[in-house]
Amino acid sequence: MIELIPAIDIIDGKCVRLSRGDYDSRKVYNENPVEVAKQLEAHGVRRLHVVDLDGAASHHIVNYRILEQIASRTSLIIDFGGGVKSDEDLVIAFENGAQMVTGGSIAVKNPQLFCHWLQMYGSEKIILGADVKDRKIAVNGWKDESTCELFPFLEDYVQKGIRKVICTDIQCDGMLQGPSIALYKEILERNPGLYLIASGGVSNADDIRALEAAGVPAVIFGKALYEGRITMKELEDMLVANDND
Repeated sequence: MIELIPAIDIIDGKCVRLSRGDYDSRKVYNENPVEVAKQLEAHGVRRLHVVDLDGAASHHIVNYRILEQIASRTSLIIDFGGGVKSDEDLVIAFENGAQMVTGGSIAVKNPQLFCHWLQMYGSEKIILGADVKDRKIAVNGWKDESTCELFPFLEDYVQKGIRKVICTDIQCDGMLQGPSIALYKEILERNPGLYLIASGGVSNADDIRALEAAGVPAVIFGKALYEGRITMKELEDMLVANDND
């Protein structure tokens, strides 16, 4: 069964969502991300994707205290991203409760450092963030497009030992218009051993089922949950079904 990973994106210490990565489009869903995490855990969620959007824009971790509070007040397995640009940032993330850290911009701008992290911490703890716009990798909280083409970028890192990739199609993210299933299928066809985590565009439970049918191992979703398009009851039912498989 597909692994279900709700997302909590943080700006100014609040749980927000953006549309297509546009910071001006932010919508606050809850003033307290810790309460959101506790509610998700109460409905059976075990894994959480936490993004420090302030960190992504500032080039260093900002909301590590929120990470620490979520980690200390729940038993959720947390993968953390946003603003992890240095050894110090990485240590801060792990020391404040992240079990996994996602590197996106750093993997483009300083591949040597990212590969050092991969060797030091291993492929279970270091996740590659591949944020995509028109098949090119975007960086700096999606504000800038790089010259990196998606498939050579992925294949290079797979050869270097990456096993987990979060791929977000920016055109879909926060739009509630469905995920890029064809893109994910192509990624998996080219990299069959990859633990691909699809992100962006999920609008309802049927989208998650379609990703599962396409063979995608895991999915991140947020806005559909906060907008009530996936109810907590539906989420609970899907998690129970996963446990029974």
